Amino acid sequence: MTSAPALPRPAPAVAPPQGVKIVLTGPFGVGKTTLVGAVSDIAPVTTEVRMSAAAAEDVSHTPAKTTTTVAMDFGRLDVNGVTVYVYGTPGQERFWFMWDAIVRGAAGSVVLVDTRRLADSFRHLDYVEHARLPFVVAVNDFTDADTYPPSAIRDALTLGPDVPIVDIDARDRDSVRRLLITLIEHVLTRTRPALSEGAPR
Repeated sequence: MTSAPALPRPAPAVAPPQGVKIVLTGPFGVGKTTLVGAVSDIAPVTTEVRMSAAAAEDVSHTPAKTTTTVAMDFGRLDVNGVTVYVYGTPGQERFWFMWDAIVRGAAGSVVLVDTRRLADSFRHLDYVEHARLPFVVAVNDFTDADTYPPSAIRDALTLGPDVPIVDIDARDRDSVRRLLITLIEHVLTRTRPALSEGAPR
């Protein structure tokens, strides 16, 4: 009697890559595209185009800025063995309709602010709070901006005591990496209690 041919062994399961999606938001000209370009391990994907007369944005603090993001910025980097995908939102109001698509599946957010115009950040803070995303506030270091203690920024933006505030230089890779580590740690802090509540007793 001829023995049946041996069945092929199933291929070993391949663990899905560990990855965290984060969203970077903030007003027009605050440094989002610069931040993504500084920290990404790959050539960042940008959608910068020359600004038109329809932009109608205040460029008094960024007079050299001639382009704007019309869809998103994208970068990828490794942080302590975790792949972090960074998606930057467009800052101009006429492109805000993109936000809902960009934020889908995100674990947390960075709200990048400029101390010369903190009021411009309220719309972005309201959005991430409404989306119930853990977030940190990153204060970009502009050379002509005044420096304020975190407590003053917290009061001005009416932030809760649990929201981290980080001073950064969006042009500096190490500075941005420290920011992203702070966000990931904040996300883990926010999710651990929820996991504990759902654990079997």
